[in-house]
Amino acid sequence: MVSFEPAPGEKVVLDEDCAEDKLRNGLLFLTDRRLVFQKTQGRMATFSKKEGEVIIDMPLNKISSVRAEGFLVKKLVVVSDDQTYKFGVFSNGKWERQIKQLISAS
Repeated sequence: MVSFEPAPGEKVVLDEDCAEDKLRNGLLFLTDRRLVFQKTQGRMATFSKKEGEVIIDMPLNKISSVRAEGFLVKKLVVVSDDQTYKFGVFSNGKWERQIKQLISAS
């Protein structure tokens, strides 16, 4: 099992506990170089979470499209290599702006 650790010199810009439509619960990290989704498993009895493996480790230059969608159920939609991921984040507009800004800066 590999837990997410930023590379030397890599900066975490945003991170959030969220769920992806198909992959379920996890932690989403946006660094200045990549987007990372790490699975988690929660336990209701103890209100604890166990970190799982890194499922998505996507360099920013591999992202072909990013958009915020939804009004009540907000999703951050990320497209890369014909794969579409829908993350249920709290502030999808903030994530979208930050990803676009980092992509255009690189």
